[in-house]
Amino acid sequence: MTQNTPWHHSMSLSFVEGLYSDYLRDPSAVSEDWRAYFDGQGGRSWNGPPSLGPNFPAASLFNPPGAAIGPRAAEASAADVQDRAGQLLRSYRVRGHLAAQIDPLGLPRPAHPELEPAFYGFTDADLDKRISARSFHGPQTDTLRSALERMRNTYCRSIGAQYMHIDDLNIKRWLEERMEATENRLQLSREEQVRVLTKLLDAVILEEFIQKKFLGAKSFSLEGAESLAPLLDLAFEHAATQDVEEIVLGMAHRGRLNVLVNIMGKPAADLFREFEDTDPELHMGRGDVKYHKGYSSPHTCASGRTLHLSLCFNPSHLEFVNPVAMGRVRAKQDRFDDPKGDRGLALLIHGDAAFAGEGIVQESLNISELAAYRTGGTIHVIVNNQIGFTTAPCDSRSSTYCTDVAKMLQIPIFHVNGEDPEAVAQVVRLSLDFRRKFKRDVVIDMYGYRRRGHNEGDEPSFTDPRLYQAIARRKPVAEGYLEHLLKLGGITREEADTIAAARRTKLEQELERARSKTYVQPRDSQGAHWKGYEGGSEADVPRVETGVAREKLSALLDKLATTPDGFHVHPKLERFLVGRREMARGERALDWSAGEGLAFASLAVEGHRVRMTGQDSERGTFSHRHAVLHDYSSGARHESFNHLAPDQSRVYIRNSALSETAVLGFEYGYSLDYPEALVVWEAQFGDFCNVAQPIIDQFIVSAEDKWNRLSGLVMLLPHGFEGQGPEHSSARLERFLTLAADENIQIIVPSTPAQIFHALRRQVVRPWRKPLIVMTPKSLLRHAKCVSSLDELASGKFQRVIADDRSIDAAKARRVLLVSGKLYYELIDERAKRGANDVAILRLEQLYPLQPQDLETALAPYSKKAEVVWVQEEPENAGAWRFLHARFGERLVGRTFRGLARRAAASPATGSPASHRIEQANLLERAFAQS
Repeated sequence: MTQNTPWHHSMSLSFVEGLYSDYLRDPSAVSEDWRAYFDGQGGRSWNGPPSLGPNFPAASLFNPPGAAIGPRAAEASAADVQDRAGQLLRSYRVRGHLAAQIDPLGLPRPAHPELEPAFYGFTDADLDKRISARSFHGPQTDTLRSALERMRNTYCRSIGAQYMHIDDLNIKRWLEERMEATENRLQLSREEQVRVLTKLLDAVILEEFIQKKFLGAKSFSLEGAESLAPLLDLAFEHAATQDVEEIVLGMAHRGRLNVLVNIMGKPAADLFREFEDTDPELHMGRGDVKYHKGYSSPHTCASGRTLHLSLCFNPSHLEFVNPVAMGRVRAKQDRFDDPKGDRGLALLIHGDAAFAGEGIVQESLNISELAAYRTGGTIHVIVNNQIGFTTAPCDSRSSTYCTDVAKMLQIPIFHVNGEDPEAVAQVVRLSLDFRRKFKRDVVIDMYGYRRRGHNEGDEPSFTDPRLYQAIARRKPVAEGYLEHLLKLGGITREEADTIAAARRTKLEQELERARSKTYVQPRDSQGAHWKGYEGGSEADVPRVETGVAREKLSALLDKLATTPDGFHVHPKLERFLVGRREMARGERALDWSAGEGLAFASLAVEGHRVRMTGQDSERGTFSHRHAVLHDYSSGARHESFNHLAPDQSRVYIRNSALSETAVLGFEYGYSLDYPEALVVWEAQFGDFCNVAQPIIDQFIVSAEDKWNRLSGLVMLLPHGFEGQGPEHSSARLERFLTLAADENIQIIVPSTPAQIFHALRRQVVRPWRKPLIVMTPKSLLRHAKCVSSLDELASGKFQRVIADDRSIDAAKARRVLLVSGKLYYELIDERAKRGANDVAILRLEQLYPLQPQDLETALAPYSKKAEVVWVQEEPENAGAWRFLHARFGERLVGRTFRGLARRAAASPATGSPASHRIEQANLLERAFAQS
């Protein structure tokens, strides 16, 4: 081989490493001289050139073509051909996807010389030499030309496979066998081919029908990516053979209407009625656009098996539905007691620009294999439009593919030409089989195009003229596939026309039904698990008992303080457990951790699952919970909450990834499918919940209004001004109060262990399901006065307003301070210091829904002349003041009403502890100052 051959020195190291990998797998896969060399290494790890030694078969690398050779040199020459051939063929596994014909528009792709025989010194005549092909799936020996054709067919036709980034050799071997043995092609039966054609025709005809009947209306057409319809249909069919029972889908608006009607089974009449928009009185101030709506339905497969399909409702925030769908699947799997994830499946449909551009994609991929969020693998389908609104890939990503973010996982990525439905079928089956075997995600990147603009009113050729000239020349994929079947003789033109005519007739009938005066718009139902639960107004919900017998509480608390024999508790936690045992005996008042823990424990023994995740939630950010104990010697885990009773439900408390958006979205999704459970997400600090604002805005606070979807999710947000700076003080209470309307959420600021106990139990015991936002304390976790008795948990209830617990003459009170949270304890200390017996202090524990009668009852003992002053730590433009002032104005229940707060500020809090103390002292001074 000549010195200037591109393969010469630059490729030799990786080449030898590749041979050594083959040798370890199967010594017979390499030539005799290489085998002898590697045998001489004595099984040691090969570390490259320094250890080559005198027996290194250099002739395989450096023997010049055409040189005179003797018998040994002839053997070396044969080995040289074999080795170079192996390198050439292996290059298709690594880089074949770069030459695959995956773009239906046929736009040119960069050339890759390492996929060409000449790069390895081969001439055309060399291609007819016979080689050993044992390392590749097919004949054991073959000509290089034939072996090369098989590899090109496998990796460079309509499917481009990326999998060589996977470290697990068993996975790579499995994929290679599945792909190379069939040359990555699936032979469909005639029935399957007709089914694929029918789904393609369904997709095309529905889009044409909508555009003709509803001129100018937005539908976010599927045109150019119609193969999504048979892809989903084939996925459902194959999943059913794997005993999958539930599939949860998430997708954006592109193609959603087509999926709703042609895949999910939503009656076309319902969709057409939404286009007609003739029932405005039903949607005043609520509802959503048609291409955001979800749907659930049973799906009968060709085999007769039945799946339950559920397409999640989703806003225009595209990828944010991903963790929601994953959480729903995990809830179903937990209900099935299906830890392997065999019976439930998440299938997420993405756009190319969004998959590359939205950070929530990375967050969702990252949690996919964590124990708290694992679902046995998600199928990701990218509808690759090759454009994002008007933005070309060169301006929307820095990577080769939109899928490159998925290479963070040890999973395969299949790029497939959407105009080759049978290649799509191969990828679908391969993906589902991979997911079934390895319980991991898999990505299908289906290349298509967007025939129209971002929506039907948009003109895409303004910004992408060449792309849309190429698109205009393309015929629909259904027509191309029909021509393919006609050539095979699998179907006749008349049969295809009959299928199409029947579909058009059916759509006309559905449109007539939609326009009928007798048509009734169906109301979305949450499903069987939601029977007995309700939304609406809190006033309509009966009050429930949330107390638990004192004896039962004592026994539960004692069990929470018990560890197995031989378990070595951390020395510093011994006092924590001793304290709990004292609380159980009534010798010590309950702290916050005990109140919260007894809520979890009592619900679990009553048959309610408890699930809680968040950053550091096992221990608690402030080291107060210790839901999981670790043996000080061995590190073994002990979860006291799961050792309470033989028939208890599980308490699942886990630390999360350093993510707010994906984790909160996951827990919200979980709550949608497990209404009888207590589902909790805890922020490390409440300030950090703003990272998850899209989940809060687009799902948690608005889902009932938009989609008639209820949730009982609990958000625990540590909140309080203690001099820790602007990012460790405020959970942005004001934002939640601004979002509060129509009793969509509950917002509470509990100030005692008994209050958090009753609030958490109330969330599960009563049938009213609304998200619960809790401003939880930090310094109060160990505050000497922030305690409760067992009796308060046994016979009490959650109090929306707590009266002054000090005996003062109510008739002589000149001022009533109204406060929430930890500031209450500072106010009562200041009052005691001043001896201000003419100032009462009430705690407003539930800020929303806020019932005026609760305040009226609490203020009734005080004179009408007493002013009511709301006091808050937050700046004047934050906290609850502006919400309360907007609600009540200058008078509250017939009394003068004003507020005290820090001055309005752009930042929540000072970063100086000394400044904080000055501000806090000033606030307390103003609270008790004479008017």
